[in-house]
Amino acid sequence: MSGYGILSLTINERAVLHAVYMPFIKYGALFIPTDRSYQLGNEMFLLIKLMEQAKIIPVAGKVIWITPKRAQGSRVRGIGVQFIDPGESVKSYIENYLVEELTSDKVTHTL
Repeated sequence: MSGYGILSLTINERAVLHAVYMPFIKYGALFIPTDRSYQLGNEMFLLIKLMEQAKIIPVAGKVIWITPKRAQGSRVRGIGVQFIDPGESVKSYIENYLVEELTSDKVTHTL
């Protein structure tokens, strides 16, 4: 796939959100497990639903990270999508859910 893609994500557990969120990326990013092929720089449009919230958060992004099939350490295959909208509101929204987890040593799908 090249160019532009739309992905709808529903994250129902705080532990899952922590595992896929990338706070170390400017404006924030999410790791999205997928078997589909993407290229760095592909533009994405995400529709994110978190926990019990009825609100769906639309956010533009771009692929900045790729974990390939058979990655070292048995990492989950997928892509990292950086928020580019300026994303600060989405980053803040997510980090409000993860106040305690952001300082923990729990393993994530990224670093």
